[in-house]
Amino acid sequence: MNASIRIKLSFMMFLEFFVWGAWFVTLGTFLFGTYNASGTQVGTAFLTQSFGAIIAPFIVGIIADKYFPAQRIFAVLHIVGGILLWMAGQAGTFDAFFPIILVYMILFMPTLALANSIAFRQMKNTEKEFPPIRILGTAGWIIAGLLISYLAWDKQDSGQLGNTFIMASVASIILGLFSFTLPNTPPMKKGEKVSIGELLGLDAIRLLNNRSYLIFFLSSIAICIPLAFYYNFTNAFLTEVGVAAPTAIQSLGQVSEFLFLLVMPFLFVRFGVKTMLAIGMFAWVLRYLFFAYGDADAGYWMLIGGVVLHGICYDFFFVTGQIYTDNLAGERFKSSAQGMITLATYGVGMLIGSLISGPIVDSYLNADGTHNWEGIWVVPAAIAGVVVILFLLFFKDRNRKQVVMENEFITE
Repeated sequence: MNASIRIKLSFMMFLEFFVWGAWFVTLGTFLFGTYNASGTQVGTAFLTQSFGAIIAPFIVGIIADKYFPAQRIFAVLHIVGGILLWMAGQAGTFDAFFPIILVYMILFMPTLALANSIAFRQMKNTEKEFPPIRILGTAGWIIAGLLISYLAWDKQDSGQLGNTFIMASVASIILGLFSFTLPNTPPMKKGEKVSIGELLGLDAIRLLNNRSYLIFFLSSIAICIPLAFYYNFTNAFLTEVGVAAPTAIQSLGQVSEFLFLLVMPFLFVRFGVKTMLAIGMFAWVLRYLFFAYGDADAGYWMLIGGVVLHGICYDFFFVTGQIYTDNLAGERFKSSAQGMITLATYGVGMLIGSLISGPIVDSYLNADGTHNWEGIWVVPAAIAGVVVILFLLFFKDRNRKQVVMENEFITE
């Protein structure tokens, strides 16, 4: 890959995650502070991410693999998305806000798989080439969070929470226009006769015939149930317990992600994909326990620790899973396979998590309007703990041949 393409792909990743981080992190705080929303309403708003992720494989499978170059679809989705983000920031009521953000997330979530597909198609060795490019996405999320806290847009009484949507809107439109300059990524199946199942991206389901990949796929769904608690309520939690500049503090998680991405090529060789996945899931358990028993005083280090663990939680599980999926899928089904794993994680898993997290947060609401966060965070810690135990139990049943074969996907 030449330097020009590497720079373009890196800038694409930077803006992709800047757009997402610019409004998504503070969404719960925005809804609590602007519309006096309930926990259930916050969970419902975050549920739109899952709807988008569930639809993503169909958009990617039908359009990107069959009809149009991926970079053009990516561009159009971001331009239209930028307009919708601007409208969302001016909605005025929760009832007006919800349908706008729902349509936006249906358009945005497919871009995650498309971004990976555009990048992977330019690479010969994804294990070595992808992390340095993906790391710019982490930088985009960090800078968005730092800007929000610097401008004090994450304070519930500031009256400026809606400005995050304006910033995200402008960045999304810029990314959309820039995307027309990305390397051409033509559909892999153009002109071929394919079945309805292939058109819908269902051809990637054949990956589930691999027993180890099936375990990974089911674990991806299960571990994203507690992940919904983190995405939906961490910013509101840090704000409520009195942490200064909560969005900037949350960006420490992306700093951690940034650092771990730098060393991931070496970690793959040292640990292998299976151990990486297990460590990533265990980090989730530890994170929620830190949140449950930490506070803004003597337990402040636990709050920081829970945030910093994001690097292990995300990189060891999500990025490892994306690379594992790409290597297993082969050239013909890369786009469909990335869409399918997006469906499993941000779709089904986060859908279940968003449905249960809101009512649980409401059930721990105190009479004075604050929340019993210790009780809240113990719930996702327990769920993640069960997932890790079951994951490890299944791995014990694997034979040596399967372990060697799957490690070869990463190291060959």
